[in-house]
Amino acid sequence: MPARTGTRRIPLLLLALLSPGCAGDSEAPRTAAGGDEEAPARNRGQAFIQDASADPTILGIALGSDDHTTLVAAVQAAAMENVLVNAGPLTVFAPTNAAFDALPEGALEDLLQPENQPLLYKVISSHASPSTFTMEQLRDGMQLYMASGHYVPVEVREDGTYVNGARILATVKATNGIVHVVDAVFLVAL
Repeated sequence: MPARTGTRRIPLLLLALLSPGCAGDSEAPRTAAGGDEEAPARNRGQAFIQDASADPTILGIALGSDDHTTLVAAVQAAAMENVLVNAGPLTVFAPTNAAFDALPEGALEDLLQPENQPLLYKVISSHASPSTFTMEQLRDGMQLYMASGHYVPVEVREDGTYVNGARILATVKATNGIVHVVDAVFLVAL
C-alpha cells in the first residue's frame, strides 16, 4: 500500500511558458508572464520556470498534448500546476478531452467557476496517486490511494486495465512519475 501524503498546491499559466513561441535563451529562467517580475505571487514556483532542455514533467506532458487541453484548463483553474512539476513520484490518470466532454451538460463549466475551486481541486487530485505505478504494477483487485484521500479500484480485464472504471488508453513516463491516459473523469466522493 503506498504511503499517504498530503496534497500540495500549485500555481497557473504554464502554457504560455512552454509554448514554442516562448522559447528563448536558456541562460536565465523566466516566468510564464514572459519574465515579468511583477507577476502575481500565485504565478510563481517550479511550474513557471522555463527549461526547454529538460525532459518533461507530468505537467509538461499534459501541456504538450492536444488531447488534454481541458485537463490543463482544469489544472490551471484549480491552481495545481506546481504539484504536477514537483519531484514526485506521482502517477496521474489523465482524462482526455473526450472524457470531459462526456460529463453531464454544464458540469465542467460549473467546476471551472472560481467559487468551485475547492471542489475542482478535489476532482483533479482524485486523479493522482502519490507513488509511481507502471502498467505492470497495476494488478487486478488493487485499491490505489489517491491524493484526494480516497482509494480507487484497479481491474484488469481482457480488453485492458481499468482504474476507477476508466480504461487506460496509453502510458507516458515523465521525469516525476507516470501519466496514464484514461477515457473517463474520476468523480470520487464529491
